[in-house]
Amino acid sequence: MKRSEALKPLSREHHQALYAAKVIRDQKGGGDSAGKFVEFWEEEALVHFRIEEEVLLPGSGLTGPDRDPEVARMLSEHLALRRAAAKIESGEASPEDLVATAELLTSHVRFEERELFPRIESQLSEAELERLTIAIQEAEKAARDQRFRPS
Repeated sequence: MKRSEALKPLSREHHQALYAAKVIRDQKGGGDSAGKFVEFWEEEALVHFRIEEEVLLPGSGLTGPDRDPEVARMLSEHLALRRAAAKIESGEASPEDLVATAELLTSHVRFEERELFPRIESQLSEAELERLTIAIQEAEKAARDQRFRPS
């Protein structure tokens, strides 16, 4: 299925996540895996998760996690990845922890791309998708502006 304009920015970021996960798996959690993950986490994932949670889900038409197992899974995996990232950032993660995080990240991205995103796209009208496109673009721009604002 062709990805809607609304979700293309998130899908592009998913490619970055898959690359970060591949680097970790290829290095078996060693080398500069932790540093690469932290870089990905701080530059991409933190904002990406916030946009999915604060813009995508509210604009998706999906019900909340109490009534939708896919929404519950998305949020649960975001929490697990946040916890893993904190462990990696603190230097407490073993190479095995890094590989497990890479596997979870890969599984999470595939779930969103193959199941959740197509479901959202199929449930929204063209007008709703257009509103979602604008909201995601504005959130991405605001995040970039904050990140690159001189101190």
